[in-house]
Amino acid sequence: MAREMQNNTMSIEQAPETLQNSDIHKNLDDDGRPKRTGTSIVTTASAHIITAVIGSGVLSLAWAIAQLGWVVGLAVLMAFSFITFFTSTLLADCYRAPDPVTGTRNYTYMDVVRAHLGGIKVQLCGIAQYCNLVGVTIGYTITASISMVAVKRSNCFHKHGHYVKCSISNYPFMIIFASIQIILSQIPNFHELSWLSIVAAIMSFAYSSIGLGLSIAKVAGGGHARTSLTGVTVGVDVSRSEKVWRSFQAIGDIAFAYAYSTVLIEIQAISSLPHPTHIYTIYY
Repeated sequence: MAREMQNNTMSIEQAPETLQNSDIHKNLDDDGRPKRTGTSIVTTASAHIITAVIGSGVLSLAWAIAQLGWVVGLAVLMAFSFITFFTSTLLADCYRAPDPVTGTRNYTYMDVVRAHLGGIKVQLCGIAQYCNLVGVTIGYTITASISMVAVKRSNCFHKHGHYVKCSISNYPFMIIFASIQIILSQIPNFHELSWLSIVAAIMSFAYSSIGLGLSIAKVAGGGHARTSLTGVTVGVDVSRSEKVWRSFQAIGDIAFAYAYSTVLIEIQAISSLPHPTHIYTIYY
């Protein structure tokens, strides 16, 4: 009798602890991390996607199409779009391993490669990824400096006239932009600033809309606006060597605008949706 009372007492004393543990598990995902719930997570992930897709790379797409022409330009645009679609589909399915729905989560691109390939392929893919990230970083730095120089040259033309040679170097603006990036990169848990992603998404829509509006106004206003199926004309607009160089530069600009799949795994890692491809379909 005494033993039964002791067992009942122990069970009663352990009940609150058991309930507390069950509450803790309710607040955790299958990977032991805090549960990814609420519209804020989806909003943050969507903002990340919008910022990655409509990044500063879209600013140079108009120039790229002008160099390549409507035929080659649209073909290259569709080709890189398909490549991004295909690679994003693969990455979305590789987010969990071995099962794409119930498998263990992979939080980074390297985790995905390690889970599915392993061996020396992890190092090789790591080198490829970091080279890609370095290239994208260089592209953003150049694009930012060109944009700042364009603003300063525009102010110079408005002040002194369009016949004045306003030569401005890009290098100081590259240094300024890189310095700001180095300072911002020191902020701990920078990726958790959800409001920053929302602001960046709004800015992406803003300057994309401004660029589209200026293009429409230029074409509607007539003047010297000219489009071509084959791009800039050799002997009229540029020389043969300039045509080749600008064509490759335009292809690089279009490829730079499709850097979305590079950060797809990290975006999926913050998703609260049951299957990672759902967050991927928000864009597509």
